Amino acid sequence: MDLTPYVDHLRRELAVSAEAGGDEARALAERLSAPLESAARLTLLNVLSAAMGEVTRELAPGSVDVRLRGLDPEFVVTPPPAPAPEPVREAREAVAAPAAAAPSAAEADDGTMVRINLRLPAHLKGRAESAAAAEGLSVNAWLVRAVSVSLDGGGRAGAPGRGKDAGGRGGFTGWVR
Repeated sequence: MDLTPYVDHLRRELAVSAEAGGDEARALAERLSAPLESAARLTLLNVLSAAMGEVTRELAPGSVDVRLRGLDPEFVVTPPPAPAPEPVREAREAVAAPAAAAPSAAEADDGTMVRINLRLPAHLKGRAESAAAAEGLSVNAWLVRAVSVSLDGGGRAGAPGRGKDAGGRGGFTGWVR
């Protein structure tokens, strides 16, 4: 997503406002344009990050990450993992001992997200970060997926085809704040 049109719009608005103040105001507006561009880009990234946080809460265990490529953000959508085929799930349920009763319809996933503090030993934190990076996910998205897959009967906590360089495009993942 190219932020340049939005930043250019802000510059034009600043120039129009400075016109009313005369030559000194115009000169000041020109000097402030470069620092304001950085502030405007950061503000837009914060807004996009917050919006994608809301979208991710609705998609859990899927996610939407904001990646920064140069000066421009891009969105990476990771859909929730596909459910296991029924025969495999039934076999797992028959073998597994019931650890907890199945949630009632009222307790079923209503899409509400909650915050949890997780303290990991340093060696596990590093391994979780590496695993998330290898799958092109944020650590939070990777942990949500791992917990979801684990509680739903095991399996691998990753989306097929989501590698470190998915689609031939490497880069940073995570939330911009």
